[in-house]
Amino acid sequence: MSWLDTGLLPQGMGDFVFILLLGVSFLSSLITVAFGIGGGAALLAVMATLVPPAALIPTHGVVQIGSNLGRALVTVRHVYWPAIPAFLLGSIVGAGAGGLLVVGIPPYMVQIGVGAFILWSVFGRPPKGVRDWPLLVGAFSSFLTMFFGATGPFVAIYTKSHSLPRHAHVATHAMLMTIQHGVKTVAFGLLGFAFTEWLFFIVAMILFGLAGTLTGRLLLNRMDDHRFRYALNIVLSILAVRLIFGGLQQFIGD
Repeated sequence: MSWLDTGLLPQGMGDFVFILLLGVSFLSSLITVAFGIGGGAALLAVMATLVPPAALIPTHGVVQIGSNLGRALVTVRHVYWPAIPAFLLGSIVGAGAGGLLVVGIPPYMVQIGVGAFILWSVFGRPPKGVRDWPLLVGAFSSFLTMFFGATGPFVAIYTKSHSLPRHAHVATHAMLMTIQHGVKTVAFGLLGFAFTEWLFFIVAMILFGLAGTLTGRLLLNRMDDHRFRYALNIVLSILAVRLIFGGLQQFIGD
């Protein structure tokens, strides 16, 4: 029996795409637990090739709430709470500002923007001058996440500026990203995105992400960091170039 026959999947999403994305959700959460960052961008890159542009950022955001919240709850006693309040306020401001603009963006611009942002997350370096400004970091990264989704590498600069122990860094970053994706999801809901159509897909993605989180904890000490990061960067770069090329084709075709 096909999942399509149940009416649980969004219109146009086949069984193969659904199962593939569940696997990617599992692997992306595993990557984030093992290396502290990178899973969100990997998930975004794959979803951008398979999910309609209008649904990409909202659905990715809700899935990332589940992934980051699970990691934050597991490590909550290590969270550095003084880093949270100003970042939360900035996130509300940034998501609100982004929400005023995001509804009018053509699909090809989403693809090109996501592809370029992923390349930046792999090869770029965020400006160091903002890392001690939590309000600004929250506002700017939340503004960006309304358009491009995975701003974890940028937020990590702020987390790193506190020179926290390893467990505190992972816990605090997870809490900050939970806040950011939560604020973004509320913003898209207020803008009228129909999350109910995607509810089954989102819940399934979150559950598989949780399984990846638990598995990643078991494999954490068995991985070669350098080789894995190198391979991940190659895959992300290929996917990003594919997104940009596809967006350019749409733009030229229009």
